[in-house]
Amino acid sequence: MPLSNAQLCRYDSEVLRLPPDKREEYREQVERLIESLKHNIASETDIKVTNVMKAGSFAKSTILRKTSEDPVDVDVVFYLSGVNGDAAALELEEINEMICQMLSDAYRNKPISDFKIQRKAATVSFVQTGLKVDVVPVIEDSRRPDSGYGWQFDLRDGSRVQTCAPCQIEFVQKRKQKDRHYRTLVRLAKKWRNHAELEPLKSFMIELIMAYLLDREGAEGSIETRLQRFLLYIAQSGLKEKIRFPENTYMKQFSDPVVIVDPVCDENNIASRITESEREEIAEVAQNTWETLNFASVENDYSIWKEIFGPRFQVEN
Repeated sequence: MPLSNAQLCRYDSEVLRLPPDKREEYREQVERLIESLKHNIASETDIKVTNVMKAGSFAKSTILRKTSEDPVDVDVVFYLSGVNGDAAALELEEINEMICQMLSDAYRNKPISDFKIQRKAATVSFVQTGLKVDVVPVIEDSRRPDSGYGWQFDLRDGSRVQTCAPCQIEFVQKRKQKDRHYRTLVRLAKKWRNHAELEPLKSFMIELIMAYLLDREGAEGSIETRLQRFLLYIAQSGLKEKIRFPENTYMKQFSDPVVIVDPVCDENNIASRITESEREEIAEVAQNTWETLNFASVENDYSIWKEIFGPRFQVEN
């Protein structure tokens, strides 16, 4: 017997979704970090911070509550001007080091291991709350000031992509308006991904695949049916189908094993780092999960659902 929408919404609300009190706690912690960092950048450098935005799953309300297998990450985008565009990649490497040092100075009681420089961000971890904050520097696009567009650099290979944090948030909000269960489905899919340890399948990819299916097939059907549809699409397509959206104006030719075009930037394949072997693994796990989910529904056995979502899966009070 399939699970009802009410049952899966209860699981989402009581187990998966970030509670309001924790959201407020994280928000306050992030706001303190932002104010400290803005003050230090303004007082110690010639760089101008033109805007700061909370982005990622936290801003889109698709974030999962903290567990041992579900980290809580908040992306904070710092839009910068006053950086030489011709040497931006080099300067951003120095900026990330500077941000990391400023964070370390602001939180002197934290061990140095809590601060890291990633490919596109400087990261600080707060052990007590379990929160990790990625500070992402973006060079503001001077051609479109106040638009939210800017350039994000990969410090490992020097490549750059155009991004727009507010546009990505608006994209998800539009799908939420079309489908009141969109974010529930995204959280269910993310929990499956985490429990299956499919690390290459990033959260943004899940949001976009779910949005693609919503655009293509609509919001009809139960939550369980549409979760099955998501898994079956990945299994049957093998993620070989190029995914794009009405927001994209043209299709650039990509040669990557998986292509999911960023709806706010036609030139950005957000799945470009997935290798062929990772693509095959994701498709295989999706196929196995789809079979398990169908078996759980036929057998009317909640314990089988725990194979998909872990031991904390529950749909009753």
